[in-house]
Amino acid sequence: MKARSVDVVVISDVHLGTYGAHARELNQYLRSVRPKMIILNGDIIDIWQFKKRYWPKSHWETIQLLLDYMQEGVRVIYLTGNHDDVLRRFSDYKIKNFQLLDKLVLKLDGKKAWIFHGDIFDLSVKYAPWLAKLGGKSYDYLIVLNRFINAVLLRFGRERISLSRRIKNSVKKAVKFVNDYEEMAIDHAMSQGYDYVICGHIHQPCLREVKQQQRTLTYLNSGDWIENLTALEYNNGAWSLFHYYDHFSAMAPVGQKEKKVDVATLFNTVEPPVEVAL
Repeated sequence: MKARSVDVVVISDVHLGTYGAHARELNQYLRSVRPKMIILNGDIIDIWQFKKRYWPKSHWETIQLLLDYMQEGVRVIYLTGNHDDVLRRFSDYKIKNFQLLDKLVLKLDGKKAWIFHGDIFDLSVKYAPWLAKLGGKSYDYLIVLNRFINAVLLRFGRERISLSRRIKNSVKKAVKFVNDYEEMAIDHAMSQGYDYVICGHIHQPCLREVKQQQRTLTYLNSGDWIENLTALEYNNGAWSLFHYYDHFSAMAPVGQKEKKVDVATLFNTVEPPVEVAL
């Protein structure tokens, strides 16, 4: 498969280091695109639930692919999330083609995109982190069960299901939380004069245009690589939402990059961040 040229790719909520991470599928997607910039919008490595005994080869291959992109000149910007919030103590540094930030303002064809993970709008993360961590573990177990059920369903020719999505859709408080989260992000971005606001965190892929008081803003959420397997792509002046299962019906063998990365050449300079423009 020939790689597609894309200006910007935004990925979030991969949760490497957990049983629910679809790293193999993500790796297949990463090999199918040739971006100028990759934005990792938080919760890429799940430090909350990280266990030394669980780090499969496919998870390392994800890191390797990103390192390969950096060596090839692709800009990789890592925005911290709540599951990798320990990295926030190192934010605001640029290391050659890699940049670690908490939030980003990206200039795209004369418009401004405000990009951040989104946990600042989640009160459970801010005021009850122990509850958020407990919910994260329960969610991981639910995803493992869901993957087993889907394997059985596919074997009998049935469609996949999402247990967590069904639970969220059946609980009014969960639906209200998602709606409130999106509205808070939209209102704040609108008040700051941004044209796009791009989040992750809630694992709900979305791309919608909002009009308020003669102003237009586009709200985008990159979804996740646990259930939805989605990414945002910006190309030729427009955003689109990539759904893995719309393009890859089943896992097919994918060629591996054999190139070895000299990490020392990647991380040899440290500079303060600058405003980013494509």
